[in-house]
Amino acid sequence: MASISSSATPQASSSTATNGQTYRGPFAIMTILFFMWGFMTVWNDVLIPRFKEAFTLSYFQAMLVQFAFFGAYGVGSLIYYVVSLVSGDPINRIGYKNGVILGLFIAAFGSALFYPAAVMNSYPFFLVALFVVGLGFAMLQIAANPYVTILGPERTASSRLNLSQAFNSFGTTIGPIIGGWLIFTFFTSKTAHGAESVKIPYLCFAAVFVLLAVFFMFAHLPAFTNTEQLTRGLGALKHPHTALGMLAIFMYVGGEVAVGSAIINFLGTKKLGGLAHEAAAGYLAYYWGGLMIGRFMGAFALSEMKSSTKHTLVVLVPIVAFVTICATGGLSNALHYGLPLAVLLVAFFLGEASAHRMLALFSGVIIALLLTGIFTSGEIAKWSVLGVGLFCSVMWSNIFSLAIEGLGPLKSQASSLLVMAILGGAILPPAQGWVADKFDIQTSFVVPMLAFAYIAFYGLYGYRAGRHLDQTATSK
Repeated sequence: MASISSSATPQASSSTATNGQTYRGPFAIMTILFFMWGFMTVWNDVLIPRFKEAFTLSYFQAMLVQFAFFGAYGVGSLIYYVVSLVSGDPINRIGYKNGVILGLFIAAFGSALFYPAAVMNSYPFFLVALFVVGLGFAMLQIAANPYVTILGPERTASSRLNLSQAFNSFGTTIGPIIGGWLIFTFFTSKTAHGAESVKIPYLCFAAVFVLLAVFFMFAHLPAFTNTEQLTRGLGALKHPHTALGMLAIFMYVGGEVAVGSAIINFLGTKKLGGLAHEAAAGYLAYYWGGLMIGRFMGAFALSEMKSSTKHTLVVLVPIVAFVTICATGGLSNALHYGLPLAVLLVAFFLGEASAHRMLALFSGVIIALLLTGIFTSGEIAKWSVLGVGLFCSVMWSNIFSLAIEGLGPLKSQASSLLVMAILGGAILPPAQGWVADKFDIQTSFVVPMLAFAYIAFYGLYGYRAGRHLDQTATSK
């Protein structure tokens, strides 16, 4: 990597990827941020059935929640990339820390807009508010993901990203439980419009984001900047493995969000038991919790720990998950979830701690689970779709680290391109909603299934496109 200076160590001229230093304190602080945006992002899955009911929407119209939110990622990242073409990478100028702070303030403003949207009972206004929140999160993603990769050696970047994403997934695990209770029960009134129930929770989000921004202002974090080499021109797009990685991120985020967005309505169908929205929202914890389980396993599997320690921890995580589900969800749920957990464990050992091999293998399992969800009913269909989250777990981290590998000072520009590809979360959920309107919600899972087929291709070939064998050796 090219020369990167740090405010914490002003004399240093080499990156952590070069000198091998690991910033454990700053990395721990960053996990707070990953948790918070995971906790809030998954509330979109609760907003979809809430708004569908409150505004009498079709599946397609309700999925515009994801279109507005994730569409902002595409717009915000495109603006960022255009600026980088004209005047050089903005984050290389202002530093990753300031990028995080700016993203938090934008997200706070968008969250505050939920209050007037609720007062006006305006679905379009809610979509505008979600778009602004998405702009803030786009900035956070552009800054935070490459920041985590340079807070230590490049060879363990996937492990750090998986660990930080695990805390993100802890937020997505408890988010739907808390959000479902607050929106469908606590703040719901029979005498008020249904959308009123989101007003207070999102005001609280705004306050939390402001507090986090102030905290990051005064926190002692290395604000990596690069004033010596500010890249202009196409830059990262000239690398085929990065360009193909953009499409992989598009498909991954779109597929993951589409499945999660459909679960509450899916579990509410007669073939799946006709669960009420609040009860179905509780089951979202299994889907998003699966990402947390898999990401902790991925953080261990892709680390540089001793082989025996690594294997022990990888095995221990699903065991702890199984015991926890027994204690909180009952033996029946644990046994149903136990089968995909066992398959996940086998898949990790078959993946042999290889980021690209895991992508291909996990995508194949997801396709099999979605096919099962489409062509069966009852408990088999339910737990097959809920189990998809387990295998989505390591995809973001592995695609991201493979796509920016070897780019040096182009990493933050590449990050903006990859975050732009989060636009998949805006496109695929409405596409799935359109299929659900034309056929049914069960058949609509064919949309994410096709997305994961492309990710299998990226894990098999796309990650090494245009690179020499010696450049790909570090990913094997």
